[in-house]
Amino acid sequence: MNTLRYTLLALLICILGASCYTFSGISISDNVKTYYVIRFKDNAPNAPPTLAQTLTNALDQKVRTEARLVENQVSPDIEFIGTLVDFRVTSEAPRADETTALNRLTITTAIDYVNNVEPDKTWKKNFSHFFDFPSSQDLSSVQEAAIQEIIDQIMEYIFNEAFTDW
Repeated sequence: MNTLRYTLLALLICILGASCYTFSGISISDNVKTYYVIRFKDNAPNAPPTLAQTLTNALDQKVRTEARLVENQVSPDIEFIGTLVDFRVTSEAPRADETTALNRLTITTAIDYVNNVEPDKTWKKNFSHFFDFPSSQDLSSVQEAAIQEIIDQIMEYIFNEAFTDW
């Protein structure tokens, strides 16, 4: 009798969940099949010149490898329109001798997520993350690793906002 209950419960869950794709918290409507990441605009005057393209590539890679969507530039179901808003180094953790122990690199992006299939799921939001490094180090010595770590986290934030129902 318990086996029959579990079987019926599993069948009910499958039927209720059949209208969307879910895996590891990802929830994408069956009607959504394609996406396109429009090249990020660069509005951050101090950013490295290739950073906007790097962000574009990172988001495209994230969606392509972790969602079941196919890239389509012509009429995508979902569009990501990104802007590199800020690239800034600030001093953190002041010490008694009026110096700082840490510097912080912060990158901020703005994303317009356009869902052409389900317009009520469209949103605009800023995403930001930072990387702290010792003030004894120059930005150029940590920049590549810092940018990669920040981008990885920002892509996770964007992806979760777009494709999870948490």
